[in-house]
Amino acid sequence: MRVIIYVEGASDKAALEVLLTPLIAAKSQQGIGIEFFPVKGSDNARGGDAKKDLLTKVPIKAVNILKNDPSAIVIALPDLYPKNKGFPHETVPELERGIMNQFAQGLRNKGIDDERIKERFRVFCLKYELEALILAAESELANRLEVDTLEVTWKIPVEDQNHDLPPSRVVEQLFRDNGKIYKKTVDAPLILENIDYQTIVERCPQCFQPFVKFIEQL
Repeated sequence: MRVIIYVEGASDKAALEVLLTPLIAAKSQQGIGIEFFPVKGSDNARGGDAKKDLLTKVPIKAVNILKNDPSAIVIALPDLYPKNKGFPHETVPELERGIMNQFAQGLRNKGIDDERIKERFRVFCLKYELEALILAAESELANRLEVDTLEVTWKIPVEDQNHDLPPSRVVEQLFRDNGKIYKKTVDAPLILENIDYQTIVERCPQCFQPFVKFIEQL
């Protein structure tokens, strides 16, 4: 079985791969290959355009993959932030529904009416973005900032941030407050490689946990 997971940028791919290394290895032993693919090859091309591409192009790509490979599963894993990219949405259900509508339209355009294909396309999201997982790795974040402790100025649970103050801005400010610059491609993997993914799952029960549980149960 091949599990193809589309994320927005290269840093998302790198960070999730290191965080989920034990799970990816365990599934590989079961004959399940898990691969992350960024819709943009570099984070300089990220932001709203990367999210829009993931929301509108990946569902169509998924139709073609699933039609030609009966053993594949395709997962769309965008950020919830920023809102209204690709189609109107602000909440997780609105995001999921919009992507599934794109997928359904792709199936109709190909004349496909097969429930088995529909079951092999799944939508999850990072709420509000990858940096929520970094806020959940509080001790590891403090180590990266070379401080003993951090004053918690963000919402707990970490997935309770919002569109006006998404997790990336919180993390960027923490780095600035400690005389550093947050570099997502470097810092995110280095922070998340030092924590058990199950700890992050427990601290991110709203959106990250359902994604990981789905992978675990394959």
